Amino acid sequence: MESRHKSMKAFGKNLALPEVQLKIINRKNGFPTFNEKFLKVGEGELRTSKIEIMQINLGKICNQVCKHCHVDAGPDRTEIMTKKTMELCLEALANSDIQTVDLTGGAPEMNPNFKWFVSEVKRLNRHIIIRSNLTILVTNGFEDYPRFLADNAVEIVSSLPYYKASFTDKQRGDGVFEKSIKTMKLLNGLGYGKGETGLIFNLVYNPVGAFLPPGQECLERDYKRELAKNFDLVFNNLYTITNMPISRYLDYLLVSGNYEDYMAKLVNAFNPAAAENVMCKFTLSISWEGNLYDCDFNQMLELPVIEGSPRHIRDFNQSKLESRRITVGQHCFACTAGAGSSCGGEIA
Repeated sequence: MESRHKSMKAFGKNLALPEVQLKIINRKNGFPTFNEKFLKVGEGELRTSKIEIMQINLGKICNQVCKHCHVDAGPDRTEIMTKKTMELCLEALANSDIQTVDLTGGAPEMNPNFKWFVSEVKRLNRHIIIRSNLTILVTNGFEDYPRFLADNAVEIVSSLPYYKASFTDKQRGDGVFEKSIKTMKLLNGLGYGKGETGLIFNLVYNPVGAFLPPGQECLERDYKRELAKNFDLVFNNLYTITNMPISRYLDYLLVSGNYEDYMAKLVNAFNPAAAENVMCKFTLSISWEGNLYDCDFNQMLELPVIEGSPRHIRDFNQSKLESRRITVGQHCFACTAGAGSSCGGEIA
């Protein structure tokens, strides 16, 4: 298993200067910039509204190397949020009215201060979401984490590319589907996914190829039927998420020759209703270093919040961060295509 950092040479010259090459390709195909397309909606520049979610990346280390991962996470990564930076996040949270904390990675559970941080956020009476890859919860050394999450009523959101092993393992690695099913059974046993317990367990569908996800409601019915029939499993909601043309997925698009067609799909499927409800309007993204971004995707592209706004969690000021102009790029078309896409699935 190797990360994009170790495998860049395998992709050849295509990725030597991706930003320059992509601009040339976009220009050649006549693709408008996202800002040009958005301004035609007639609502002016894209700006934030009230910040409702603090999304925190606890580090890039992960026990998996998934093909669609926009974080380039993997076992070889060493970036990890320190306890000091976590304390700054807690201070900012305490001095705000933000009610939801969304923990991401890598595998956020692999941060050595994970349990302490979750407990401290819980003391502030905030709702906690964790984006778990499922398999980490049945890995040696993490066996007590499912119970810990349940005891703290942490909402779990997990990627399951499909309800069949071949599709899931193709995207996330051999044996991942089997381990994911094992974890889901464990979580169901603790009450996750069962309405009466209040323990929320949601799944995420990412396409395995260069296409947009199907309708969320219809696909959720399929997932619930097949997982119940074949494995006696339940969950609350299915979120369909459009793959971002960045990082490993961008590598795939370039190497497979699908970049131009995929971008054309995103641009042509631009939906003004989705554009008005993008998650960056109410979410603040915080990197493992404590830097501030409009969204998790901008974070991975190192596109910070607009100049003049606080850019590190130590300088957090909610009023100064709200109503700011959002930094956009061509990747933003993924959030506004069709029914739209966010960390919570469809948005239109």
